[in-house]
Amino acid sequence: MTAPPDSGARVIRVLVADDQAIVRDGLVTVLSLLPDVEVVGEAANGAEAVRLAAETAPDVVLMDLRMPVLDGTAATAQILQTHPGTAVLILTTFADDASISGALRVAARGYLTKDASRGEVAAAIRSVASGQTTLAPEVAARLIRRFTDGNGAEAEMGSSATTGSSAKTGSSGKTGHAPLRFPQLTHREAEVLDLMAEGLNNAEIASRLFVSVPTVKTHINSLFAKLQVRDRSQAIALALGS
Repeated sequence: MTAPPDSGARVIRVLVADDQAIVRDGLVTVLSLLPDVEVVGEAANGAEAVRLAAETAPDVVLMDLRMPVLDGTAATAQILQTHPGTAVLILTTFADDASISGALRVAARGYLTKDASRGEVAAAIRSVASGQTTLAPEVAARLIRRFTDGNGAEAEMGSSATTGSSAKTGSSGKTGHAPLRFPQLTHREAEVLDLMAEGLNNAEIASRLFVSVPTVKTHINSLFAKLQVRDRSQAIALALGS
């Protein structure tokens, strides 16, 4: 039996949006077993998700993409326009470029596919509720492949090599792209942005760059301001050329 949460522990209020009743019911059942999660509503389409988000002010919306009346991407945009403090976590069958990019453009904070395990869904909800960005490994890999293979980044890297200009993403051995695309960033800010785009969290970035976590946070706040983005997911989308 799952132990009850501590009396002072934060309870994450979650709204579930999915047009398939059997999927929605299953998610609600699983989430209801988590000691730190409270399901505050269920929506069968995007318009209903927008309405319920306004009524219940959830911490997290678990959002399907392909839904009637209003799709998940449009619903996400509307919810975050009026409730920017809400985190939207996409949970969908689709992992194509258009779906992923569309969700990140409207500032969804996480993206999972429906083959995720119960534990992965629970961990992602907790992560986005705490302000982190969560991408399924296959989603992150697809975005990185799209960026490195699909928008001329390799040609840019060859050109920069002839001029002696290069930037490395920590110890990964790969040349970073951010310095080339965002010259307004300092070298360190560009490194941090590249590592964010690889899916690393603040502690992992700090370890990779041999700096403290507060230093990483300072760089992130600075690059947010320079790139005029609101949060981590928007920065990652920009870095990956979405």
